[in-house]
Amino acid sequence: MVDKIAVGRRKTSVARVVIRPGSGKIEVNGKDINEYFPTKFDVLKAIEPLKVVDAMGKFDFKVNVQGGGTTGQVGAISLGIARALVLFDPEYRPTLRKLGYLTRDPRMVERKKYGQPKARKRFQFSKR
Repeated sequence: MVDKIAVGRRKTSVARVVIRPGSGKIEVNGKDINEYFPTKFDVLKAIEPLKVVDAMGKFDFKVNVQGGGTTGQVGAISLGIARALVLFDPEYRPTLRKLGYLTRDPRMVERKKYGQPKARKRFQFSKR
């Protein structure tokens, strides 16, 4: 069977996900997912789409993720896995769509404005 490739993005992170039928092995940047992410919460968040459609242990994933921090990478992987599952089996689409796993999170870091120390923070105001 031909491998399917999907892309997930979140903040400044981009994850390319390759899906193939297998035993449930998930490899992120050449390491096991549990080894790559320091906390159990991050791992669970990344593989949530698999649990929702009851596909744990049915597919192998090879993920290449770059950019951003841990949270962004986890979100990108989650979206990439969800999109890859839909490519593999279109019957998963309604379930994943209803629970919001196929929606890209549009929130990005707001740019810093001139005359201010940060995006929204103002310099201290002095009346005199």
